[in-house]
Amino acid sequence: MLKDNKIWMAQGDNPCYLLLNQANRHGLIAGASGTGKTVTLKVMAEGFSDAGVPVFMADVKGDVTGMAQAGEVNDNLRERMARFGIAEQEFAFRGTPCRIWDMLGGAGCPVRVTISDMGPQLLSRLLGLTEVQQGVLNIVFRVADDQQMLLLDLKDLRSMLAFVSEHAKEYETTYGRVSSQSVGAIQRALIAVEDQGGDVFFGEPNLDIEDWFACDASGRGFVNILNAADLVNMPLIYSMFLLWMLSTLFERLPEVGDLDKPRFVFFFDEAHLLFNGMPKQLVSKVVQVVKLIRSKGVGVYFITQSPSDIPDEVLAQLSNRVQHGLRAYTPAEQKAVKAAAASFRANPAFDSVQALQEVGTGEALVSFLDEKGSPSVVERARVLFPGCRMAAADAGIVSSVIANEYELMSKYEEAFDRESAYELIEQAREEADAAAKLAAERAAFEKEKAAFEAQKAKEEAAAAAKAEREAERQRIAAEKEAERLRLKEEREADRLRLKAEKEADRLRLKEEKEAERREAEAKRARDRVVGNIFNSVVGTIGREAGRQITRGIFGTKR
Repeated sequence: MLKDNKIWMAQGDNPCYLLLNQANRHGLIAGASGTGKTVTLKVMAEGFSDAGVPVFMADVKGDVTGMAQAGEVNDNLRERMARFGIAEQEFAFRGTPCRIWDMLGGAGCPVRVTISDMGPQLLSRLLGLTEVQQGVLNIVFRVADDQQMLLLDLKDLRSMLAFVSEHAKEYETTYGRVSSQSVGAIQRALIAVEDQGGDVFFGEPNLDIEDWFACDASGRGFVNILNAADLVNMPLIYSMFLLWMLSTLFERLPEVGDLDKPRFVFFFDEAHLLFNGMPKQLVSKVVQVVKLIRSKGVGVYFITQSPSDIPDEVLAQLSNRVQHGLRAYTPAEQKAVKAAAASFRANPAFDSVQALQEVGTGEALVSFLDEKGSPSVVERARVLFPGCRMAAADAGIVSSVIANEYELMSKYEEAFDRESAYELIEQAREEADAAAKLAAERAAFEKEKAAFEAQKAKEEAAAAAKAEREAERQRIAAEKEAERLRLKEEREADRLRLKAEKEADRLRLKEEKEAERREAEAKRARDRVVGNIFNSVVGTIGREAGRQITRGIFGTKR
């Protein structure tokens, strides 16, 4: 119940008020199961909402949704109202303005976070990695940044891990060694996260924290309820989301100093899930964030069964405390009770150790900061009741809450998968495969071409050799033919010569015979001429001689 800029939380010998201007000094709601922590949470969240302060809380048991529905007056409530001196007509039973969110695709506005926003440190915690494996994951994130490859969802991270592993030798001198064993271990861890709903949680559209900094039309702050009934069975994802949210608030919000009221209040339910097995390095980061985030106007409240569930460094920052009853059956539990009692400013009216073991459901030891920022004396008090429903809201109310947030649903309902590491690596792999295929085809073509050219050269060589042999054969044949022709010509020439000689001899002989014949004829002719001449001469001589003789005989001159 909001009174004069402060939340009336409980009533003991004195009223217990949570001052809004001290609410950013963080707080703790602790107590064993069934002691009334959820009611305390609702009363506190309702007061913040009425003051116009947006709130985030996780609905682990499924009953926080009752904040969206008005409570109903019954005899038990009338008795409690009388105990607190509240008239029924003075108290408004009403629901708070709520928004319901869900990380696993269930009832509520979808909540998604990208791998890049989660970061390697939180992811290492989520995956339970060793120091060496975390170093490999840091390298993967660095390579992704340098290569301008977005890490949005699990398939992006898986592809990037495989990509870095494939190129480990190339990156070793620049980023460090990446062993295949570490990559394999991270890949196996991612399977477990995927099985727990990581494939739904990691992706886009990424949650915008500013959407939780909202008030309704009447100025009441929205109570942002994370549906964690199933999520709490996946403690790693649950705790990492809450830690991511706290870190994101710290990183994005500006410094505002101390305000009249917080800008935002963040409740960590089942806080032990956050710190179980948390590395010291991460605890130190939580301590740093819790210390510094108050100057950004954010109050952080842890809800858990025992203060011992929270590291002392964090516990020391939680100034506003509501401690419900604790059980002390074992020495460890007794020690925890004493430690819890010792954290309060003592009240001489009662023994805090004893009181913690005696308080019933709805009772608590309460100590808030006063106006000066000092812890008030602890009060044994009864926690007030909320104006909303104690139990879970009706299904129809939950449906109407979700339906009324149509603007947020239109923004976050449909997941989208833009180009990121997976697509770029697949594209590069496809291009590499295509290039390799092209190179293989080119190599095969070149090989085939070389074989073809070799075969062609061989055939050409064979053809050349054959041509050469044929040319040689033809040359030899030509030479033989030429020789044959030459011989033939020589024989023909010899024949002709012989024939000519024979003919010449024949002609010569003929001529000789003819000559002889002519000679003979000539001789005969000569002989005839000579004979004739002779005969004539002889005749003449004879006649002359006869005449001479006659003359001589007869002595005549004629």
